[in-house]
Amino acid sequence: MKKIGIVTDSHSGITQKEAEKLGIIVLPMPFYLGEECFYEEVTVSRREFLERLRLGAPVSTSQPAPAAVLEVWDRALLEYEQIVYIPISSGLSGSCATAMSLAEEKAYKGRVWVVDNGRVSTLLHRAVLDALELVQEGYGAEQIKEILEAYRDKMTIYVAVDTLENLRRGGRISGAAASFGTLLNIKPILKFDVGTLDAYMKCRGFKRARREMLEAMRREFETTFREAYEEGEIYLLAATSADEETTRDWIREIEEFFPGMPVLCDDLSLGVACHIGAGGLGIGCSVRPKRPERK
Repeated sequence: MKKIGIVTDSHSGITQKEAEKLGIIVLPMPFYLGEECFYEEVTVSRREFLERLRLGAPVSTSQPAPAAVLEVWDRALLEYEQIVYIPISSGLSGSCATAMSLAEEKAYKGRVWVVDNGRVSTLLHRAVLDALELVQEGYGAEQIKEILEAYRDKMTIYVAVDTLENLRRGGRISGAAASFGTLLNIKPILKFDVGTLDAYMKCRGFKRARREMLEAMRREFETTFREAYEEGEIYLLAATSADEETTRDWIREIEEFFPGMPVLCDDLSLGVACHIGAGGLGIGCSVRPKRPERK
């Protein structure tokens, strides 16, 4: 039996196919289209989901049933002595708190370590990759949890929203504001920081929004993350709910703005896209966790 396994959920943007390559397990998260429950990459394709989103289908997110979480853990514990479970931020979903409660049950205490490092989307993907590196370097499950949580604030991401309709449906803006904003071609930029998603800036047109996000990330590298950037200890990230051509153009724009820095880009999970809508683009960063002495 292997010593430590890594488990996450589909809000990480890690597909089932990629999970197999990485040697991890991804729990599909549920969401609703109308009254019908779907599971990402299991009962609906990304293309179908985004098309129904564009057509105005009512969407909402949901927590996984505790039984579904335990089923995934039980499957992982057949292969690993311990597992590190890295779910969506507790600031965005109650599923993290539920998982922490489940991990206190006798069958899982000391075997399942739930990480709450305030992440979602490509930031969560990066945390999973960090965890895999730490496993390979010989760190224990409990210490991996401690390392990742110690770096919960060493990241950020900006996301530009192409349509205001999903923000209206989610109650973040009023119907009147959505209509007025659409008329004026307003494109909001949201900032995700340690489990919260807040308004950052409003731009006239998506081209301007993209440029403002690049400038915002440059300022982050010059201020908040200056030390990590100068030491080459920072990862450049991107996220998208746009089409393939737009996404490729966005990655190319990022690479030209930050030459020599590789970009890890993920599709926004369908659960996140429920709120962002189709056509969204994001850019972010995450600091490589410092390695303490192994216990």
